[in-house]
Amino acid sequence: MADRRSRSISSRKQPQQARSTELVAAILDAAVQVLAKEGAQRFTTARVAERAGVSVGSLYQYFPNKAAILFRLQSDEWRRTSELLRGILADQAKPPPARLRALVHAFIRSVCEEAAIRTALSDAAPLYRDAPEAQEVRAAGKGIVDAFMREALPKASDATRSLAGELITTTLSEIGKRFSETPRSEAEIARHADGLADMFCAYLGELARAV
Repeated sequence: MADRRSRSISSRKQPQQARSTELVAAILDAAVQVLAKEGAQRFTTARVAERAGVSVGSLYQYFPNKAAILFRLQSDEWRRTSELLRGILADQAKPPPARLRALVHAFIRSVCEEAAIRTALSDAAPLYRDAPEAQEVRAAGKGIVDAFMREALPKASDATRSLAGELITTTLSEIGKRFSETPRSEAEIARHADGLADMFCAYLGELARAV
């Protein structure tokens, strides 16, 4: 039996005309609604097609299976996160600690605002997390963090910078996920983000003093 993770998760074709672009947008919008309402386990192409008001055949012209739709949604989320990372961490007008603090606040706010869809996509991750496309996206995000760490810890070894980047991003992701499972007020979000940012900045400061 073929490993289900080896199935294609890429779109069958890219829309070339305005009408096709609108159709794909409608499918993706419907997919978000179905995913938020039904969750990953009850997410099907038939439900998405019905919500979008299109035939399953029309949907299959662009997405070969439900994993392809879910991966597209996840890719869009990853793209937004990468743009957030790049926009904040690459801003050399600000010192690294200020950039890191801004990133923590922006990320925690983002995961709280998109908690339902992020949780559902996390549940669906086994469908695509080992696919080459997913690995490429993760590598791009890691490159942004690595570049920031070279600025934040210029005298540290590559191994130290790599470990620091991994610890910060993993901790931020996991704590953000758990924190967003409960509805939060603006004050709670700010307080939690401040605490995380203080911890990360203190950690980087300690690493910088150690070299």
